[in-house]
Amino acid sequence: MAKPKKVVLAYSGGLDTSIILRWLQVEKGCEVVTFTADIGQGEELEPARKKAELMGIKQIYIDDLKEEFVRDFVFPMFRANALYEGVYLLGTSIARPLIAKRLIEIANETGADAIAHGATGKGNDQVRFELTAYALKPDIKVIAPWREWTLNSRASLIDYAEKHQIPIPKDKRGEAPYSTDANLLHISYEGKVLEDPWQEPHDDMFKLTVSPEKAPDQAEYVEIEFAKGDAIAVNGVKLSPARLLAKLNELGGKHGVGRLDLVENRYVGMKSRGVYETPGGTLLHVAHRAIESITLDREAMHLKDELMPRYAKMIYTGYWFAPEREMLQAAIDQTQEWVNGVVRLKLFKGSATVAGRKSPNSLYRMDYVTFEEDSVYNQFDAEGFIKLNALRLRLGKMAHEKK
Repeated sequence: MAKPKKVVLAYSGGLDTSIILRWLQVEKGCEVVTFTADIGQGEELEPARKKAELMGIKQIYIDDLKEEFVRDFVFPMFRANALYEGVYLLGTSIARPLIAKRLIEIANETGADAIAHGATGKGNDQVRFELTAYALKPDIKVIAPWREWTLNSRASLIDYAEKHQIPIPKDKRGEAPYSTDANLLHISYEGKVLEDPWQEPHDDMFKLTVSPEKAPDQAEYVEIEFAKGDAIAVNGVKLSPARLLAKLNELGGKHGVGRLDLVENRYVGMKSRGVYETPGGTLLHVAHRAIESITLDREAMHLKDELMPRYAKMIYTGYWFAPEREMLQAAIDQTQEWVNGVVRLKLFKGSATVAGRKSPNSLYRMDYVTFEEDSVYNQFDAEGFIKLNALRLRLGKMAHEKK
C-alpha cells in the first residue's frame, strides 16, 4: 500500500490529538489537514485553530454541525425510540458517523488520501469512524495512531509532547480522573476511577444535571410538540432542532433527569462501565413514546418495538451508513406520518413522567373505551373473538388428553 501523503485529522485541539498531529507530520511525513467539529460539546473551538496554526497547519476546518447533528442523526434515531441494551440513548455512537462523514467530505475537497482519528484500539469509536469512512469512500486510507505507536502511557505522551514543543496544559500533566465525550445530546464518562463497577460516581463529576436530591422541590411541567415524529416546539415555542434539544437539556438538567450508570457490551468484545448524562434526550424519548401511544396502530407499534433493539445495535456498532440501517429507517419513517401532537411531561427529582398527551390524529376514542353506556361497541362480539382465538388451544388440549 502506498504511503499516505495528505491526511485529514479529526482534531479536538487537546493534548492527545495535538500529539497525533505532530506524530503524523514527523513519523508519517504527511501533510495534515485538521477538522474540528462543533456538535455542541460546549467548548470554545478557536483555540484549536490557533494551536493548529502554531503547528504549521495550512488547511484548518472548524465546522458548526449542531443543526445537522440533531436534524439528520439524532431525530431519525429518536423516531425509532432506540435504546442499546434497553437503556443507553446512544449519545456517543450517533455522533461518530457525522464526524466521519465530514472527514471524508474534507478529504475529497482537499485531495487528501487518508484520514486519521484518535480512537483507541480498545474502544467502539475506531469501528464507527472507519466503517463510515469505508462505506463512503472505499479506497480511503485510515491511520489510527493508537494501534501503531508505542506511546502507551501518560508519561510517554508527555515526553513526546515536550520533545516536539507541544504546549502541555498544567491540568494535563497528571492522570485524568476519567475520560469524557460531550455533544449536544449527552456527556459520557469512562475509565480510571469509574473502572470499578461497584464504586458510585462522585456527584461533582456531572456537568449537565444537578443531583436529584438537589433538584427543585417543586415539579415543573413541560410540553413538547411533535410533527411527523420530530419535536418542533417546547412550551409552545417553535425551535430549530439544535435549539430545541438545548432547551430540553436545560429543563431536564435542572431537575436531575437523564443520568445513567451502565455496564455495556462493547462491539470489540469486552464489557465497559460508562456513566452518561442525557437530560434532553431522556425527555425526548419519553415524550416520543407517549405521542406514539395514541397515534400508532397497535401492530405497527409492536413491530417497531421488535425491530428497535436491532436498529439500536446497528448504531452502537457503527453501521449508520449500512443498507440494513437505511432500510429500517425507511420503514420507521413511514410510521411517523401521523405522529403529531403534544405531550405534557412532569419533571421532578430525577424523573420525567407523562402527564398528558393529545393529537389531531389520535386513535384513542373515548366513545369506544368508556366504561359508561356506549352505542359503538357490542360487547357480545368479544365472545366469538375469544372462542376463535382459543380454538387451537382447545384442540391441542383435547388431542393430548386422548393419549
